[in-house]
Amino acid sequence: MNFIQRQLQTAVNNITQWCSSNGFTISASKTAGVHFCRKRNLHLDPEIKLYGEDIKFVNEIRFLGVIFDKKLSFLSHVKQLRKKCESALNILKVLSTTAWGADRVSMLKIYRATVLSKLDYGCTIYGSARKSVLQKLDPVHHIALDLCSGAFRTSLVKSFYDDCYEPALELKRQMLSLHYHFKIHHRFHDFKLRPFLLRLQDARKSFIPVFLQEFSHSF
Repeated sequence: MNFIQRQLQTAVNNITQWCSSNGFTISASKTAGVHFCRKRNLHLDPEIKLYGEDIKFVNEIRFLGVIFDKKLSFLSHVKQLRKKCESALNILKVLSTTAWGADRVSMLKIYRATVLSKLDYGCTIYGSARKSVLQKLDPVHHIALDLCSGAFRTSLVKSFYDDCYEPALELKRQMLSLHYHFKIHHRFHDFKLRPFLLRLQDARKSFIPVFLQEFSHSF
């Protein structure tokens, strides 16, 4: 931890020095850090200073719309994402009226724009969460497809996929991750992990592989 703390402090000092040279100022009161670790025993957070003030460490933080928690379980992000999507579903519930509601094509376009876009955003990141966590988003997808298709609530879920030409969220996350992988593959085609990281992953199978390494092994 001492070595990591010294490295982080050096990086922060270099950043503040660059900001001072280019006319930027970082607010110490608005800066927070997260200690990503899955160890269960008691261990202290590193002490990092910014302009002489200690950087506070929190259990979770929002970055570009994605909530990162200290254990990278993404449970908080998934819960908040589901809450936002359920609120956006009210538009579909109003427009699904059989008397004057919108047709299926329009409903699907509205769903993809208002709800599915939220589910797709950042899925390449939070998609590494446990399956039990990601399954909390499936009911939102199923209810929306039910409203768009006008089918009975007792219908099979797979029939919604076929009727609306929409895949399951799990498959959608895999497709978007593959698209992202192919998009950046030409930049990192020679990417290789350091030998000690490879030995660490081989010794601990519970570790989540690096994104590029995971998809390289899958092909």
